[in-house]
This record gives sequence, structure tokens and C-alpha cells, in this order.
Amino acid sequence: MTSTDMRTEAEDSGPSGYAAARLRLLQEGARSGPPRRSALAELTDDWLTGLFDAGAEKLRGVSLVAVGGYGRGELSPRSDLDLLLLHDGGADSGAIASLADRIWYPVWDLGLDLDHSVRTPAEARKTAGEDLKVQLGLLDARHIAGDLGLTAGLRTAVLADWRNQAPKRLPELQELCAERAERQGELQYLLEPDLKEARGGLRDATALRAVAASWLADAPREGLADARKSLLDVRDALHLATGRATDRLALQEQDQVAAELGLLDADTLLRQVYEAARVVSYASDVTWREVGRVLRSRAVRPRLRAMLGGGKPAPERSPLAEGVVEQDGEVVLARAARPDRDPVLPLRAAAAAAQAGLPLSLHAVRRMAAAARPLPTPWPAEARQQLITLLGSGPSTIEVWEALEAEGLITRLLPDWERVRCRPQRNAVHIWTVDRHLIETAVRAAEFTRRVHRPDLLLVAALLHDIGKGWPGDHSVAGEIIARDVAARIGFDRTDVATLATLVRHHLLLVETATRRDLEDPATVRSVAEAVGSQGTLELLHALTEADALATGPAAWSSWRASLVADLVKRVSAALAGDDPEEPEAAAPTAEQERLAIEAFRTGGPVLALRAQTEPPAETSTEEPAEDRDPEPLGVELVIAVPDQKGVLPAVAGVLAMHRLTVRTAELRSLELPDGVPGSVLLLDWRVAAEYGSLPQAARLRADLVRALDGSLDIAGRLAERDAAYPRRRGIVAPAARVSVASAASRLATVIEVRAHDAPGLLHRIGRALESAQVRVRSAHVSTLGANAVDAFYVTGPDGSPLPGEQAASLARALEDTLRE
Repeated sequence: MTSTDMRTEAEDSGPSGYAAARLRLLQEGARSGPPRRSALAELTDDWLTGLFDAGAEKLRGVSLVAVGGYGRGELSPRSDLDLLLLHDGGADSGAIASLADRIWYPVWDLGLDLDHSVRTPAEARKTAGEDLKVQLGLLDARHIAGDLGLTAGLRTAVLADWRNQAPKRLPELQELCAERAERQGELQYLLEPDLKEARGGLRDATALRAVAASWLADAPREGLADARKSLLDVRDALHLATGRATDRLALQEQDQVAAELGLLDADTLLRQVYEAARVVSYASDVTWREVGRVLRSRAVRPRLRAMLGGGKPAPERSPLAEGVVEQDGEVVLARAARPDRDPVLPLRAAAAAAQAGLPLSLHAVRRMAAAARPLPTPWPAEARQQLITLLGSGPSTIEVWEALEAEGLITRLLPDWERVRCRPQRNAVHIWTVDRHLIETAVRAAEFTRRVHRPDLLLVAALLHDIGKGWPGDHSVAGEIIARDVAARIGFDRTDVATLATLVRHHLLLVETATRRDLEDPATVRSVAEAVGSQGTLELLHALTEADALATGPAAWSSWRASLVADLVKRVSAALAGDDPEEPEAAAPTAEQERLAIEAFRTGGPVLALRAQTEPPAETSTEEPAEDRDPEPLGVELVIAVPDQKGVLPAVAGVLAMHRLTVRTAELRSLELPDGVPGSVLLLDWRVAAEYGSLPQAARLRADLVRALDGSLDIAGRLAERDAAYPRRRGIVAPAARVSVASAASRLATVIEVRAHDAPGLLHRIGRALESAQVRVRSAHVSTLGANAVDAFYVTGPDGSPLPGEQAASLARALEDTLRE
């Protein structure tokens, strides 16, 4: 059926005909995007015109006007209708109200959302003057039916008001956009973005149209229309996939939306959304800077003209670097600059802008993108130094980097950047896309350049450490290969190339080892020392580890992780200096441990002691030495002594989970009682932290532990009830647990590594499985990032020896089967 046939059916059959024609239009697979949005708007226009004509009868001086998105002719499948019934005040108010009812009620009857108003032109202009959102909607006013002259008069008046009031209204609009961005976040980084409200979304694209309508400034138009179209297409597909009027692209709907658009997968969809959002965000930044410049010049110009006798003052230009000057709050190219003859100019201009904390002029970036020659391979020393200066400039680096990236200069300098550009990271720990995370890491690393002897290598390693995420397989392995190529192309010598490759290959080594391995085990220290190779590389890797974690998100770093990494670095440094770690001897029990053990034996039940731990924070900047700052909490040490018996580990883990205590490490050992007292006591030394709120009282913990050990407390049932009460996202399935044996991790025990979705009682379930396998647990090292738990267990046979290979593999398989049930 053609569009003309659909409109005819809608006009002839009333609301039911319109609904049927609308449904057929939305189901047409061959028509999508702008053609479908326009056709839907035309179909709706014809239907509403019929309603208006039937109700207006002999009324004069009345018109029906579409505003907002409907006024722009951009109707998505579930968009609401923004309508204004405009009248000149001459008709009877009852007749106007009756006409409004004849239009509004059929719309409501079809279940369509309606934003409606009835006003005279004067009332509409008055409301617009009081409400910025109303004024923005009227800027897109479009005539549907009735008195065309009345609509045209309102449009002309509203546009004139907008242009006359622009110096006042545009700052209000900018503030409105900023407040919305603060609430909704940046579209280009969100895993579940709001396509309309988030920064870089459809609201911002509409704001740019309003700025252009003011004639005060205009947005960079290159790519903006395509970006807006892309976001609208995604919203159309989202409406069709969900059947709802929603703008939030939820995780569980992304695959379906991608399929609706003919895209490969959800990641391809998100990348397309991010690319569009970046275009809108960058255009917004440039436009609002131009608005500010124009408004400032208007305020200053009258005074300057009076001072200069009416002459026009020349803009001041301050030199920043060769070929680069500052003018009116922006970095521009000097008049004599020749991008076609100076291949280092883009990096020099970017470094100068970042150092000065100023934005790069759009005109300058586009001029360099159009004319700059490619750098030779390897780069000249000046180019490498300018890149390092840019990366080491702190937070101002981000805006400058984004300006270069918007015009394609970054991928021209670093072709491997294309694979990570706008690439989403699908976990709750990372708050940035891959490329933005790399820049954020460089910004964090810039704070640590005083801590290392080679700050240039630290900054470049920060920029490249995740560059392998654009390739299949282990991103550290792929990244090492790319880092070697990039470092050689940039102009580093062979030794520096090798160091950078090592840093990229092992950028996760310190934090993973510190949180998942026994630092007392010499094999742990030796393995890290062998991988790192030198004190200088260790120093750089320590700084890179912290910068990477801080740039990942708030869940990736803590004083506890910092203390573990610092301890590991200290031990590895000693090993690299020639102090070979010795096999640890069993430490003699402390006086407190002996007291707890004797008390446990005497009472025949568990005895507990809780003690808070603090430690000075790790050095993170040169502004304030660590010794001058307050100690930070590292958690709580929980020591438990229990007469040796079966089921202690799962019982303790279950009780702690019931009391919402997060376990970080756990050490277990059997302690012989002093002075010939028969029997032994199991001593458990745990590091725990409260999920939220304060710690429970030791007496309550002990009472529940007694019940857990005698079987009167159903831990599994209680934890299952709590787990069932946890909110879950519809359609989200956690990946299956994986259990592996780290065969070379220790000579003292077998290391079993568990990777699973974190849930209440996970450690309790693992403990029960290990008890069933009749192995002894020497220590447990628990690490949680977002929804993922990575736990390492040092286990031995009953005789205290590591498990034979086949027994260890069998244990891993059994544990994996248990966790997958």
C-alpha cells in the first residue's frame, strides 16, 4: 500500500483507519529512517486535519500547530504528539474548548501520548518568555490545519523574540544543557544510555538548532546531520523492539535493536551510538565557546570603541609555540604557520594548548587536518617530545585530544587507535570506552611522573596499555605486539621499545598477583621478578598499575589494593636486588592467638577477636606527602579459634556472608596447644570489610557461628533466600563459572583459581565443595571487581603436600560443576 493509500484510508475510516494505516507503515521492512519518520508525520497530519476540519465547522481565526519533534516532522514509532491549538481570541471559548475535545480525545483513545495546549499568539509568546522549554518547542512550530496566516504570524514573532532575547536566553539554555548532562551523564560512555537526555544526545542536537536560529553563532555542520539521523534511527528501532515510548537503550534490548538496524551485534550498535554522540558533544563544545566569545565581544566592544575613537580594535595574539598563538581564549595558528610544510605542527599546537589549559580552535584543527603532512618514520625527536608533553599536561589533555580526534588527526598519527575508538567495555567496573580510558590513564599517570625516572615511558605506556582490546584474544598479548610497533615508529630506541612492550604485556600483573596470590610464597615473588626484569621497569609498572586502576573507576582501586600492591613491589624489589626470598617458616603464634586457642579449647567452641586495621595511604602525588595525611582503613582483622573439626571454612564463610561482610583474605592453620595440652585448634585469620553500615558485634558473630557448626543454623537456606531477593536485570544471564589450576604458582600448595559471578554466599559454596573433596585450605585470596569474583585458594592434601596433577585437575572440574549448578 502506498503512502497516498494509507492517508486516504486514515481519512476515510477515522481513528481505527489511522491506527491500521499507522501499524502497516511501522511494519514495512523496506521503509525506515527519515522516510518512515516523514511518512508517519504526514499520515498523522492528514488524520489530525480531518479531526480539525470536522470540529472547526465555521470557526475562523483558529489553527492547529505541531511543535517540538512533531513540528520537525520526526515522529518515531512511539513518539508523543506535541500540539498547540492556536486561536486569535475572536471565537467563543466554548467553541474552542469543544474543538479541542474533538481533537484530543481521539488521540488519547488510540493510546498515544499527547502534550497539548490552547493559546492565543500573545499567550503563546508570553508563556515562551517565561518557559525556555516552551520557547524551544515553538521554534519548530509547523502548520497542520486551519488559519495558515495565524500560524505564520506566530512563527515570525517567536523567531524574532528568540533572536532579540538571545544574549539572555542562550546562557540559560547552556545552563539547562549542563544541568541535564550532570544528571544523565555522557552518552558516548554509558552502557545504558538515554538517547535523548544524556550529553551528546537528541536534546543537545535540538539545542544546537536553537543556537543556529538565534543567528548569534552556528554549530560545526560537518557530520552533525548524520549523527542526529543515526540517534533517531536507533530510537526508532528501540521503540519497535520494546513497544514502548522509551529513550533508554537498556542492556537487555541492545541485541534486538542491533538486529532491527541490521547491525552485527550490540557492541557494533553501541559504537555507532558513541560515534554519533561524540559528534554532537564536540559540536556543542565548539558552539558554546563561540556563543561565549560573541557575547563577551558584544559586552566589551562599546567600551573599546569609545576608547579608540570608534576604531575597530585588532584581536590580541600571544605566542605559545612556533606557529601557535593564543587569541580570544583559544589556540590558533600563527599567520605564518604552514601545516603543509611542518608535519610536527599538529602535535606542537596540541601540546601548547594542553599546557596552557586552552581549547584548540576548530578552524585551526580543520586547517591542520586538511593540510598537514604525515610524520616520517621514525618520528623526529621533536614530535615524540610534543606527544609526551601533551600526555603529561593533566586534565586539559582530554579536551585537546578530543579536538584532534574529531577531525581524524589521532588515527592519522596512531593508526592503531581506530580499533579502540568508541569501543565499549561491557563491565560495571569500567566507566569509559577503551579510548577514553587510555587518555584518562595518561592523565592519572601525569600525577606520578615525579615518582619515576622515565616519565616519558610511563606516559606512553599509559596511552598504549589497552591498545590490544581492539583485537581478538588476550588484549595484553596483542597489545605487546602493537606497543612494539608504535614505540619504534614514534622513535624510541630498542631498549625503550622493550621496556614499553613489557609494561603493556604485564600491566595487570601487579594488581592480579597482589590480590590473588600468597605474597609470603617465594614462588609468587620470583615469578613477578622474572616477568619484570629490572628495578626501573618495576618502578614504572607500579605507577602504571595505580594510574590504570584510578582511571578505570571507583571500584577498581582502594587503600587495601594499594597496600597489597605496595607490599608486592617491596618484595619484588628486594628480589631484584639479590635478596632471594626464602621458604617461609611457620610463624610462632602471637600471645593473643595463643590466648584465643586456649580459650577455644577450654570452652569447646569458637572464640573471636575483631581489630580494625589502618595504614598510611600510598603516595599518589607530590602535593601532600603520605606521612602528612590521615591513615586510611584497610578493613578489619577477624581472628577465630575453633577446636579442629570438619566444616569450619564453609561455616565461617556462610556466617560472614549472612552478616554482609566481604572477605578479602583468609589464612587457615592448625595450631598445637602449648604445654602438652592434647588436641589442636584451627586458627583462622581473616581480613573483612562491611558491605555497608557498621560491623556486627563479635558476640552476634560467635552465636551464629556456634549454631552453624552444630547444624542448627541453615546457612544455605538463609543465603538462598537473600540471593532470591536480589534485583536482577531482565534477560541478563551471568557467564558460567570457570575453575583452573595455576600449576606453577607455588611449590608449597596447589593454587585453585575460581572465576565466577559474585553472589551472596559464593565463598560458602566453595568452602563446602573443598571440604567435600577432603583437601586442606591453607589460605584464600578474594578479589571482586564489579560483578566478577576472582578467588585463589592454596590447598594441600591431608598430609600438607601439594595435590598431584590429576587430583588437582579433578578437584577443579568438580568445583566448576558445583558452581554451575
